[in-house]
Amino acid sequence: MVTATAQQAPDKKVLQLIDQSPIASVLSDPRQSDNPIVACNDAFCALTLYPPEEVIGRNCRFLSGPGTEPWLSEQIRKGVREHRPVLVEILNYKRDGTPFRNAVLVAPIYDEQDELLYFLGSQVEIDADAPLPSSARRMRAAELVKGLSPRQWQVLKLAASGLLNKQIAGELGLSEKTIKMHRAILMDRLGTSTTADMIRVAVEAGL
Repeated sequence: MVTATAQQAPDKKVLQLIDQSPIASVLSDPRQSDNPIVACNDAFCALTLYPPEEVIGRNCRFLSGPGTEPWLSEQIRKGVREHRPVLVEILNYKRDGTPFRNAVLVAPIYDEQDELLYFLGSQVEIDADAPLPSSARRMRAAELVKGLSPRQWQVLKLAASGLLNKQIAGELGLSEKTIKMHRAILMDRLGTSTTADMIRVAVEAGL
């Protein structure tokens, strides 16, 4: 895990969103000019071939190249402007110039006062030979979500919108301890090991 300077780095709780995830992930700070990346995990560096020092402080658009679809880039920018989760499959480029098809999730993260803190960005490389990767992945996510109880569905939807446990508890009139219990059950049922992975499933399912 690599972060920006101590003054700009996310706190430990927020860093846990991506620290243990096997999925390439970053955190960016919309409170700074041009929404720069302030933390990235090892999986992101392994996927993109960029060392941490060439990632921190840059906007995620540095992965774009000649073949990157501008209308998909605009979908991401629109999601950031509107503070809502967005999932697209876009052509990006690794440090050595190799193009790769990439499923990109961008989701807002709020603090307990409902102020926007960061954007979570995660990426999964898509096998170019895989048939209809988007449809298959979204169908699987939808099936997983269908198996949840109504309360678990509510917790998942609110978590995917960027709310923290305390905020979700307030929205649903439950204790924070109960929300933590629901999140643990959710992650088990969805087969996810981190919050970032759980949010990805939620967005793929259309929540």
